[in-house]
Amino acid sequence: MTYPRKHLLAIEGLEPPHIADLLDLAESYALLNRSGKTQRDLLKGRTLINLFFEDSTRTRTSFELAGKRLGADVINMSVSTSSVNKGETLLDTASTLNAMHCDLLVVRHGQSGAPSLLSQKVDAAVINAGDGTHEHPTQALLDALTIRRHKGRLEGLIVAICGDIAHSRVARSNMHLLTTMGSRVRVVGPPTLIPAEAARLGVEVFHDMKAGLAGADVVMMLRLQRERMSGGMVPSAREFFRFYGLNAEKLACAKPDSIVMHPGPMNRGVEIDSAIADHPTRSVIGEQVEMGVACRMAVLDVLARGLRRNV
Repeated sequence: MTYPRKHLLAIEGLEPPHIADLLDLAESYALLNRSGKTQRDLLKGRTLINLFFEDSTRTRTSFELAGKRLGADVINMSVSTSSVNKGETLLDTASTLNAMHCDLLVVRHGQSGAPSLLSQKVDAAVINAGDGTHEHPTQALLDALTIRRHKGRLEGLIVAICGDIAHSRVARSNMHLLTTMGSRVRVVGPPTLIPAEAARLGVEVFHDMKAGLAGADVVMMLRLQRERMSGGMVPSAREFFRFYGLNAEKLACAKPDSIVMHPGPMNRGVEIDSAIADHPTRSVIGEQVEMGVACRMAVLDVLARGLRRNV
């Protein structure tokens, strides 16, 4: 397959064929991982650095495992103990990374646009692992792959994304990907947690949970990101769960074969009931984690091909 860019900074702007090719490649890696034949030499001699300015055990570990399964040398840089906390700027960090001759750089940062800035200053191919409230492209890819594996397609599906939309980079990347691939996307939440630009992104806005879930094929829950909120945006956790938490009563409004997703970490009893999160047939939350490794292998694979072309 061909991928048109050196970096993966966002889903926005990717064309359907490029997304479909990435998902097809990720599917092949999912099958390979399940077969147990996971060690490859595609990235032998390449260096992958995970540069995480924000904690994320799931995403960092997933990228680490993906890199190692492809044969890369993987380095995890702990920013909490690095020179950044001593006053080193992002551009100083870029100079340091260039001196290390890093090939692939995975960046997670609390400020929107930080991975894009680094991509302009480093020689490595940069992957955005989440920046501020902007995007989280590999999360959207793994979500799409999980949906496609269960539903056989993305086009024409009704996908309800529920909860804290305003602060969610996962929601933004999913809105871009799913609308691009022909899904009907709904966002569901209180007015204070729905961004003003939601309608402009081609999605339907609902403030009533049961109405938003009516006839949905996919129900994607998001956690309340209280660390990004100013006061008064949501009521108590109990009140939020009453109106917007997913339980059996609200899920009954969706299609009987609908699937339930969550990018994690979950606030059980706040945005999702444990009985739903752990449901043996409706919940695909565990599979999302599995598909994350496959999707990140696919992304590392295609970006490394671009590096080979640029040698």
